[in-house]
Amino acid sequence: MVSGGAGYIGTELVDQLLDAGHEVLCLDRVFFGKGVARRSPGTRGIHAHPRRCPDVRTPAHLRGVDAVMDLAGISNDPSCDLDPTITKSINLEGSVRLARLAKGAGVPRYIFSSSCSVYGHGGDVGLTEESPLAPVSLYAECKIKAEEQVLALGSSDYCVTIMRNATVYGPSRRMRYDLLVNLMTAKAFADRVIYVLGGGQQWRPNVHVRDVARAFIHVMGQPTAKTSGASSTSDRTSKTVRVIDRREHRARRHPHVSVQVVPDDPDRRTYNVCFDRISRELGFNTALSPSHDSVAEMRQRDS
Repeated sequence: MVSGGAGYIGTELVDQLLDAGHEVLCLDRVFFGKGVARRSPGTRGIHAHPRRCPDVRTPAHLRGVDAVMDLAGISNDPSCDLDPTITKSINLEGSVRLARLAKGAGVPRYIFSSSCSVYGHGGDVGLTEESPLAPVSLYAECKIKAEEQVLALGSSDYCVTIMRNATVYGPSRRMRYDLLVNLMTAKAFADRVIYVLGGGQQWRPNVHVRDVARAFIHVMGQPTAKTSGASSTSDRTSKTVRVIDRREHRARRHPHVSVQVVPDDPDRRTYNVCFDRISRELGFNTALSPSHDSVAEMRQRDS
């Protein structure tokens, strides 16, 4: 089961699971239409969001599921701030409820999609899974509380894994343009200008959406003794870069694009993260980087 399976990461994850021969149950509210959901004999259906779960009310609805990958939620800070009560009911209570239902159904694995935004305004360089958390948004606060509560459900026969994703980029059938690299790319091609907010001194890690999907599938196939706890998705050679450096990379690739640095910005998130653990302990490495090819891929997808 993939909750949020019709979302930005979820559509890519469902496709990769189906291509690998898995049968997939997609749990999603499909606010943006069912057209993004892949039509395949391997997809068992589109159901309602776990906030209300009219189709997933008891553990019996999850019987026979080998793994739950929980990606559902309101996915950015401004949207989360619109109504904190709804945000908590979806991003926190919905995830915990789904994790409990899965455990009650005897599902052996639950993989929760968290975020490096839990580090918030991280003061150190090379933050790890053991570093202090300093959330600066409701989105991050809900992720932290959900992590704590679903990890507490873990047992010898119920493996809970937390995946703290870097800032995701790259094309998807359910595209998002509020993410750092995607937004810079869209502005560069559409407006011939890149805006760098907050002076560009913030640290921000990046990971391609296809690599995130690969990481979830890789973790699902690992021994449970290795995958209980928190992991991060990137490879040991990747670097967390400053926003201004990502801007300079874009400018070199596209000299016809102007750059405007905006010093004042309410976004206080900055985190320099170390991603060694998933490579060292699980043998997973990313295959893609925010290169010219990745940018061209996004432009081709949208044209």
